[in-house]
Amino acid sequence: MKSFQTPTVFVLACVLLAGGAHAERADRSKPMNIESDTLRYDDTKQTSVFTGKVVVTKGSIVMRGAQLDVRQDTAGNQFGVLKAEPGKLAFFRQKRDTRPGAGDEYMEGEAEVIEYDGKADTVRFLQRAELRRYLGTTLNDEMTGVVIVYDNSTSVLTIDGGPAKTRPDGTAPRVRAVLTPRVDEPRAAAAAPASAPAAVAAPVLRRSATVGGQK
Repeated sequence: MKSFQTPTVFVLACVLLAGGAHAERADRSKPMNIESDTLRYDDTKQTSVFTGKVVVTKGSIVMRGAQLDVRQDTAGNQFGVLKAEPGKLAFFRQKRDTRPGAGDEYMEGEAEVIEYDGKADTVRFLQRAELRRYLGTTLNDEMTGVVIVYDNSTSVLTIDGGPAKTRPDGTAPRVRAVLTPRVDEPRAAAAAPASAPAAVAAPVLRRSATVGGQK
């Protein structure tokens, strides 16, 4: 009889959907610029393997790691698998589109392996995965798990805590998230308590020289 181990999965849509921010749409069409110590290119398979202090830029995207395997399909979609040095984590960072005047927003992640899918417009962080959202230089949200999938097209995160019975005590790794409340300025202003009405000046009384008062 087979036993099935159910992973702990946490779908986090509220963090990214709030505020109407999306990943930079233009990044998909930008060229992928890569620097490394060595390169092995296979023209038949249309694959390239970069090794040694790999640095990737693609529009607002920045990626760093020890080895990058890149391929491209006939439609021009690019796919990359970035691996970290043993004991370290590969790095990913991307700017997000925000409303005018809302300030810069970034998604930043690390993992042992990072998979970039240009066709599906997704990024997968595998093993010791971490993902952070910054407003300018201020850390707002932070999430960790075994697998994190960041979908640029829908602005939805899926975080997998890993299969059950992977710890000595038989429990599954837990998804952890620290979420900072997002305050929408127009709504915050509307929700603010109304200011107290201005005090009405008391009537000024004057002494009258006659019993009937001044006419």
